Amino acid sequence: MSVQPSDEYMHPDAGEANFNESMYFNFYDRSTRLGAFARIGNRPNEGYAEMTIAIYQPDGSALFNFKRPAITDNKAFDAGGMRFGVIEPFTHLKVSYDGRAVYLAQPRDLEDPRAAFTGNPHWPVSLTLDWYGLSPMYGGEAPEHSEMEFARGHYEQHGRAVGTLTIDGTTHRVEGFGLRDHSWGRRSWQSPAYYRWLIGQFDDGFAFMGSQIVTQAGSQLLSGFVFKDGKNHFVHDLQLHTDWTDPGHYHDRLKLVLHGSSGATEITGRVLTMLPLRNRRDGKVTRISEGLTEWRCGEHVGYGWSEYLDQIT
Repeated sequence: MSVQPSDEYMHPDAGEANFNESMYFNFYDRSTRLGAFARIGNRPNEGYAEMTIAIYQPDGSALFNFKRPAITDNKAFDAGGMRFGVIEPFTHLKVSYDGRAVYLAQPRDLEDPRAAFTGNPHWPVSLTLDWYGLSPMYGGEAPEHSEMEFARGHYEQHGRAVGTLTIDGTTHRVEGFGLRDHSWGRRSWQSPAYYRWLIGQFDDGFAFMGSQIVTQAGSQLLSGFVFKDGKNHFVHDLQLHTDWTDPGHYHDRLKLVLHGSSGATEITGRVLTMLPLRNRRDGKVTRISEGLTEWRCGEHVGYGWSEYLDQIT
């Protein structure tokens, strides 16, 4: 698989009822200890986009918003006050959001979204980022997997985000490392049995991504990369051990071994703040647990996200 500069732009709507094209960006600033992720997922044949903004604050609180603004086509990532733009493929992109978000002193209150959104204050939020790619692109387009509806094309990149984040009138200058992705094709959050998406950045030349997707039929799809020495070292296997919290059964501490072309990379993780999200469709409930995570690899300390998707039965 390979990624072309043209893939940075919008793809033709293939006509599937659940066709989705999405972009996602995250970053963590070590000096301000602020982290955030932003996502737009266009679903033109369902008449809406999925817009998500999540901000993690140093004191363990969070701000969050999710909308399904109406759209009629797949011409741009521009919905719900959020906008993504390509300045130069693979090198420079723009991210912005201007709107509101619910303030959560206890982020796990989002287990009950209705109560969280009605029982907590909503603050104005503005985010403006320049995103600069640091690693080669990882991924591309391949024939869709027969067992699962989870994107025909997909790629990811380690990078640096620079800009401003304004929360309730206070502006912070932010600069940090993060990861972005771009995918297109059919998308059903209920399709996999579960997945684990593990993302960490240690510095401008050292980062990783590990992905484990388990299908409803029980097969595993493992992928990822370790970025170092200026290139992506592809991962062909991973081992993951998770310690869980009680109550809630959220992931808390992780031990990860990525096996790839550069050998075995051993990494441990500690979740700093957990934000539980959910998706409901056709009577099914999917939980997506978004953990801001501190990672350690030998003497290196990094930050990123551990995203666990589980079907709730």
